[in-house]
Amino acid sequence: MDGIHDLGGKQGFGPVRYTLNATAFHAEWERRVNSLYAHAVRLGIFNMDEYRHGIERMEPRHYLTASYYERSLTSLATLMVEKGIVTWTELEARAGGAFPLAAPSAAGRSNVATRQRFKPGDVVRVRSDYVPGHVRMPGYIRGKTGIVVSESPAYPFPDAHAHSIEAADEPTYDVRFRSEDLWPNSADPALVHVGVFQSYLEPAAGPR
Repeated sequence: MDGIHDLGGKQGFGPVRYTLNATAFHAEWERRVNSLYAHAVRLGIFNMDEYRHGIERMEPRHYLTASYYERSLTSLATLMVEKGIVTWTELEARAGGAFPLAAPSAAGRSNVATRQRFKPGDVVRVRSDYVPGHVRMPGYIRGKTGIVVSESPAYPFPDAHAHSIEAADEPTYDVRFRSEDLWPNSADPALVHVGVFQSYLEPAAGPR
Protein backbone atom coordinates (compact mmCIF):
# COMPACT_ATOMS: atom_id res chain seq x y z
CA MET A 1 0.00 0.00 0.00
CA ASP A 2 1.17 3.54 -0.70
CA GLY A 3 0.83 4.79 2.85
CA ILE A 4 2.34 7.61 4.84
CA HIS A 5 4.99 5.18 6.11
CA ASP A 6 6.66 4.98 2.67
CA LEU A 7 8.64 8.22 2.85
CA GLY A 8 11.75 7.14 0.94
CA GLY A 9 12.63 9.73 -1.69
CA LYS A 10 9.97 12.19 -0.53
CA GLN A 11 10.97 15.86 -0.60
CA GLY A 12 10.34 18.57 1.95
CA PHE A 13 11.17 16.71 5.16
CA GLY A 14 14.64 18.23 5.56
CA PRO A 15 17.75 16.40 6.72
CA VAL A 16 17.47 13.22 8.76
CA ARG A 17 18.07 13.97 12.44
CA TYR A 18 19.98 11.46 14.50
CA THR A 19 21.90 11.14 17.76
CA LEU A 20 25.22 9.34 17.95
CA ASN A 21 25.28 6.49 20.46
CA ALA A 22 21.61 7.02 21.31
CA THR A 23 20.08 4.70 23.88
CA ALA A 24 17.60 2.11 22.60
CA PHE A 25 14.93 2.95 25.17
CA HIS A 26 14.00 6.23 26.85
CA ALA A 27 11.26 4.95 29.15
CA GLU A 28 10.29 1.65 30.77
CA TRP A 29 7.07 1.39 28.73
CA GLU A 30 9.13 1.33 25.52
CA ARG A 31 11.14 -1.64 26.77
CA ARG A 32 7.90 -3.40 27.73
CA VAL A 33 6.25 -2.79 24.34
CA ASN A 34 9.31 -4.09 22.53
CA SER A 35 9.33 -7.22 24.67
CA LEU A 36 5.60 -7.83 24.26
CA TYR A 37 5.56 -7.68 20.48
CA ALA A 38 8.68 -9.87 20.23
CA HIS A 39 7.08 -12.39 22.61
CA ALA A 40 3.87 -12.41 20.54
CA VAL A 41 5.89 -13.19 17.40
CA ARG A 42 7.71 -16.04 19.15
CA LEU A 43 4.36 -17.46 20.31
CA GLY A 44 3.06 -17.37 16.73
CA ILE A 45 0.23 -14.94 17.48
CA PHE A 46 1.32 -12.87 14.48
CA ASN A 47 4.36 -12.65 12.22
CA MET A 48 6.71 -9.78 11.44
CA ASP A 49 4.99 -8.96 8.17
CA GLU A 50 1.64 -8.64 9.95
CA TYR A 51 3.39 -6.45 12.53
CA ARG A 52 4.86 -4.17 9.85
CA HIS A 53 1.51 -3.93 8.10
CA GLY A 54 -0.14 -2.92 11.37
CA ILE A 55 2.16 0.10 11.47
CA GLU A 56 1.51 0.90 7.80
CA ARG A 57 -2.22 1.04 8.52
CA MET A 58 -1.95 3.77 11.15
CA GLU A 59 -3.90 6.96 10.54
CA PRO A 60 -1.42 9.28 8.75
CA ARG A 61 -1.48 12.10 11.32
CA HIS A 62 -1.05 9.59 14.13
CA TYR A 63 1.86 7.93 12.31
CA LEU A 64 3.73 11.19 11.71
CA THR A 65 3.38 12.36 15.30
CA ALA A 66 4.03 8.99 16.99
CA SER A 67 7.38 7.85 18.31
CA TYR A 68 9.01 4.59 17.17
CA TYR A 69 7.66 2.62 20.11
CA GLU A 70 4.21 4.22 19.96
CA ARG A 71 3.98 2.84 16.42
CA SER A 72 5.03 -0.56 17.77
CA LEU A 73 2.37 -0.30 20.49
CA THR A 74 -0.33 0.65 17.98
CA SER A 75 0.47 -2.32 15.74
CA LEU A 76 0.69 -4.70 18.71
CA ALA A 77 -2.64 -3.56 20.14
CA THR A 78 -4.35 -3.62 16.73
CA LEU A 79 -3.24 -7.17 16.02
CA MET A 80 -4.18 -8.39 19.49
CA VAL A 81 -7.70 -7.04 18.94
CA GLU A 82 -7.91 -8.51 15.44
CA LYS A 83 -6.69 -11.90 16.70
CA GLY A 84 -9.29 -11.93 19.48
CA ILE A 85 -6.77 -11.82 22.35
CA VAL A 86 -8.21 -8.63 23.83
CA THR A 87 -11.05 -6.24 22.95
CA TRP A 88 -10.79 -2.58 22.06
CA THR A 89 -13.13 -1.82 24.97
CA GLU A 90 -10.78 -3.58 27.38
CA LEU A 91 -7.80 -1.63 26.04
CA GLU A 92 -9.54 1.71 26.50
CA ALA A 93 -10.66 0.74 29.97
CA ARG A 94 -7.07 -0.07 30.97
CA ALA A 95 -5.78 3.11 29.30
CA GLY A 96 -8.42 5.27 30.95
CA GLY A 97 -9.41 6.86 27.64
CA ALA A 98 -9.17 6.63 23.88
CA PHE A 99 -6.75 4.05 22.48
CA PRO A 100 -6.26 4.60 18.72
CA LEU A 101 -5.82 1.50 16.58
CA ALA A 102 -4.72 1.09 12.97
CA ALA A 103 -7.28 1.01 10.15
CA PRO A 104 -8.67 -2.32 8.88
CA SER A 105 -6.49 -4.19 6.42
CA ALA A 106 -7.15 -4.52 2.70
CA ALA A 107 -6.73 -7.86 0.94
CA GLY A 108 -3.27 -9.27 0.30
CA ARG A 109 -2.01 -11.16 -2.74
CA SER A 110 -0.04 -14.36 -3.38
CA ASN A 111 3.30 -14.64 -5.16
CA VAL A 112 3.33 -13.45 -8.78
CA ALA A 113 2.84 -16.55 -10.93
CA THR A 114 5.13 -15.31 -13.73
CA ARG A 115 8.10 -14.46 -11.50
CA GLN A 116 11.54 -15.41 -12.83
CA ARG A 117 14.97 -16.18 -11.38
CA PHE A 118 17.79 -13.72 -12.00
CA LYS A 119 21.56 -13.77 -11.72
CA PRO A 120 24.14 -11.06 -11.01
CA GLY A 121 24.45 -8.69 -13.94
CA ASP A 122 20.86 -9.14 -15.16
CA VAL A 123 19.00 -5.95 -15.98
CA VAL A 124 15.62 -5.88 -14.25
CA ARG A 125 12.64 -3.57 -13.96
CA VAL A 126 10.47 -3.19 -10.89
CA ARG A 127 6.87 -4.01 -11.73
CA SER A 128 4.40 -1.12 -11.73
CA ASP A 129 2.08 -2.80 -9.25
CA TYR A 130 -0.19 -0.85 -6.90
CA VAL A 131 -1.05 -3.13 -4.00
CA PRO A 132 -3.81 -2.26 -1.49
CA GLY A 133 -2.36 -4.51 1.22
CA HIS A 134 1.14 -4.98 2.61
CA VAL A 135 4.11 -4.57 0.28
CA ARG A 136 7.88 -4.48 0.98
CA MET A 137 8.72 -2.60 -2.21
CA PRO A 138 9.70 1.05 -1.68
CA GLY A 139 7.47 3.26 -3.79
CA TYR A 140 10.39 5.22 -5.23
CA ILE A 141 11.68 2.20 -7.19
CA ARG A 142 8.34 1.32 -8.83
CA GLY A 143 8.80 1.08 -12.61
CA LYS A 144 12.55 1.77 -12.35
CA THR A 145 15.34 -0.25 -13.95
CA GLY A 146 18.42 -1.54 -12.17
CA ILE A 147 21.05 -4.28 -12.19
CA VAL A 148 21.06 -7.42 -10.03
CA VAL A 149 24.14 -7.59 -7.80
CA SER A 150 23.44 -10.66 -5.68
CA GLU A 151 20.74 -13.01 -4.39
CA SER A 152 19.72 -13.47 -0.74
CA PRO A 153 18.08 -16.51 0.91
CA ALA A 154 14.39 -17.15 0.32
CA TYR A 155 11.71 -15.85 2.70
CA PRO A 156 7.88 -16.02 2.65
CA PHE A 157 6.49 -13.43 0.22
CA PRO A 158 5.49 -10.48 2.46
CA ASP A 159 2.46 -9.40 0.40
CA ALA A 160 0.87 -12.73 1.31
CA HIS A 161 2.56 -13.46 4.64
CA ALA A 162 1.09 -10.29 6.18
CA HIS A 163 -2.42 -11.45 5.33
CA SER A 164 -2.35 -15.12 6.41
CA ILE A 165 -2.67 -16.40 2.85
CA GLU A 166 -0.38 -18.83 1.02
CA ALA A 167 3.08 -17.31 0.89
CA ALA A 168 5.68 -19.32 -1.03
CA ASP A 169 9.31 -18.64 -0.18
CA GLU A 170 11.20 -16.58 -2.73
CA PRO A 171 14.59 -14.85 -2.82
CA THR A 172 15.33 -11.18 -2.61
CA TYR A 173 17.80 -9.58 -4.98
CA ASP A 174 20.25 -6.81 -4.21
CA VAL A 175 19.42 -4.47 -7.09
CA ARG A 176 21.60 -1.47 -7.89
CA PHE A 177 19.90 1.69 -9.18
CA ARG A 178 21.34 4.99 -10.39
CA SER A 179 20.07 7.89 -8.30
CA GLU A 180 19.65 9.94 -11.48
CA ASP A 181 17.20 7.29 -12.76
CA LEU A 182 15.27 7.20 -9.48
CA TRP A 183 14.97 10.99 -9.15
CA PRO A 184 15.68 12.64 -12.53
CA ASN A 185 17.16 16.15 -12.23
CA SER A 186 16.79 15.99 -8.44
CA ALA A 187 19.70 13.88 -7.15
CA ASP A 188 23.48 13.91 -7.12
CA PRO A 189 25.12 10.96 -8.92
CA ALA A 190 25.11 7.92 -6.64
CA LEU A 191 24.32 4.22 -6.59
CA VAL A 192 21.37 3.04 -4.50
CA HIS A 193 21.09 -0.64 -3.49
CA VAL A 194 17.67 -2.05 -2.59
CA GLY A 195 16.69 -5.58 -1.51
CA VAL A 196 13.83 -6.47 -3.85
CA PHE A 197 11.65 -9.59 -3.67
CA GLN A 198 11.49 -11.78 -6.79
CA SER A 199 7.78 -11.12 -7.37
CA TYR A 200 8.45 -7.39 -7.73
CA LEU A 201 10.87 -7.83 -10.65
CA GLU A 202 10.70 -8.54 -14.37
CA PRO A 203 13.43 -8.77 -17.03
CA ALA A 204 14.41 -5.55 -18.78
CA ALA A 205 16.64 -4.62 -21.67
CA GLY A 206 19.52 -2.25 -21.20
CA PRO A 207 23.28 -1.91 -20.70
CA ARG A 208 24.81 -3.87 -17.84
